[in-house]
Amino acid sequence: MTKPDVVVTGLGATTPLGGDVASTWDAMLAGRSGVSVLTQEWAEQLPVRIAAQLVVEPEDVLDRVKLRRLDRSEAIALIAAHQAWADAGLVDSGLDKERLGVSLGSGIGGLLTMLAQDDILEQSGPRRVSPHTVPMLMPNGPAAWVGLEMGAQAGVHSMASACATGAEALAWGLDMIRSGRADVVIAGGTEAVIHPLPLAGFSAMRAMSTRNDDPQRASRPWDKGRDGFVLGEGAGIVVLENAEHARARGARIYAKLAGAGMTSDGYDIVQPHPQGLGAARAIAKALADAGVDKRDVMHVNAHATSTPVGDMAEIQALRSALGTHPVLSATKSMTGHLLGAAGALESIATILAIRDSVVPPTINLDDPDDDLDMDVAAHKARHMEIPAALNNSFGFGGHNVALLFTRA
Repeated sequence: MTKPDVVVTGLGATTPLGGDVASTWDAMLAGRSGVSVLTQEWAEQLPVRIAAQLVVEPEDVLDRVKLRRLDRSEAIALIAAHQAWADAGLVDSGLDKERLGVSLGSGIGGLLTMLAQDDILEQSGPRRVSPHTVPMLMPNGPAAWVGLEMGAQAGVHSMASACATGAEALAWGLDMIRSGRADVVIAGGTEAVIHPLPLAGFSAMRAMSTRNDDPQRASRPWDKGRDGFVLGEGAGIVVLENAEHARARGARIYAKLAGAGMTSDGYDIVQPHPQGLGAARAIAKALADAGVDKRDVMHVNAHATSTPVGDMAEIQALRSALGTHPVLSATKSMTGHLLGAAGALESIATILAIRDSVVPPTINLDDPDDDLDMDVAAHKARHMEIPAALNNSFGFGGHNVALLFTRA
C-alpha cells in the first residue's frame, strides 16, 4: 500500500524571538539572542539567573477572563495553534472535523499552575484553590484545549518525551494521516516552566549555563566554552495535511514531511549514549522512511543544546548516519532550550530553511570543539539550495526523534 504524502500547510509560534513565525524567523536569520537576565525577585538567590522569555506575553493576545482558566503552557499553545490554523487557510473552510486530529505535547506540562495552587493551598487552605486547577495542570491540557477550540474529532493525542516531545508530536501526526485516520493534524509542542524549581533542579544537575553576566552569549553549542543549556519558553505548531487534500483545496504548501525515525537509547535517564548510537539509528530510520538518499540531506537543524557531552554525541551520530557534508545549525544558541516545544519550533526553522534556501546561523561559536569536523553556519546565515533537511530532537530518558523534510 502506497503511503500518502504529508505536507505542511500552516505554521504558528510564539517564542523568545518573536510573537509569531515571521518575527521569530527574521530574528533567527539576523542572529539575535532571546536570552536575558531574570529580573524577578525570586531569581535573586538562584545559581542561574538567565532564561529565554517570551517576547509577547499571552495577556497581550488572549482575553484576560479566558486566561484565568489556562496554564501558561496552554495559553501559548492556543496562540500558536490559531496562528497555524489561519496560516493554513482553514478558518471558515468547512473542513470535516471528523477528519481533523491534534498531536501536541509538553515535556513538563502545567507546572506553573501546580506550584501556584500548592502555594495557595498551603497559605490559604483548600477552599481557595481554583476549580480550574486540574484542567490547567494536566499534561494533556494544551492538546485538549487546541482540540476543543478547533473542533477536532479524529483524535487528540498528547505525548511527553522530554525534549523530544515537539518532534515526536509531528511524527505521530504523520502516522495519523498516513494511516487514514485524519486528513489534517495540528501538531507541535509547548512549554512554559521558567520558575525557581526547574531552574534550581536543572542547576543542581549542572545541566545549565551559569553565564549570568553574559546572557546573550550563554548558549554556545559546540563551542569549547559551553557550560550547559539556557532554559526557554514558547510554543511551535504546524498544520500537517494529506497532500491530495491540500491540493484539492488550493492550499499553500511549505514543505513535505517525508519521514520520521524514533528510537530509544536504553542507556541512561539523562545522559545520551556517548557515541550517539540511538540518535544515529533514528536518523537512519527517518531516511529509510522518507526514501531519501543521505547525500540529498544538505542541512541539519541539530538538537545541540550547548551541553558538554550531548553536543558531541550528536556530531558522532550525524557523522555515522549522514557523513560530514550537511551544513549544521543550532538555533538554540538564539532561542534557548524550549524543552517540549523545541522540536516543533526547530521543525518550523527547518521548513523555512528549505522554503527560503537559507541556513540560519549558530551564534556564539567562537572556539569550536576540537572534534567538530562538520560544517556549521557560524555567526551568519548561509544561502544555499536545500532539497532535504533533517531536524533532530533528543530527550531525557533516551528518546530520539529525527524528522526528514523535503521540498514539496
